[in-house]
Formats: sequence, C-alpha cells, structure tokens
Amino acid sequence: MEVIYFMIPVALALGGLFVVGFVQMVRSGQYEDLETPAIRMLENSEEEETK
Repeated sequence: MEVIYFMIPVALALGGLFVVGFVQMVRSGQYEDLETPAIRMLENSEEEETK
C-alpha cells in the first residue's frame, strides 16, 4: 500500500511532462501543416533524386 504514495506523484509528474511537451510543440508550430507531408510522399519527383 505504501507504493501507491510513490506511484501517484510519479504518474502525475509524467502526465504533466507530457502536457508541457505537447503545449510547447503546438506553440512552436509542429502541428500546423498536417496535409503537406502526406502529399509530398505521393509526388513522383525523380528530378530531385538525381540531384
């Protein structure tokens, strides 16, 4: 039963770290353009590969 007094703060700290990391990524613009990478993958650009 004593382990729960240790595990609850650890779980809350990890959750807080994930929330802080997510907020930082949103503020830095990590999630602004979700469409372009999917389209870029489908483009056939042999010219860029030969450079």
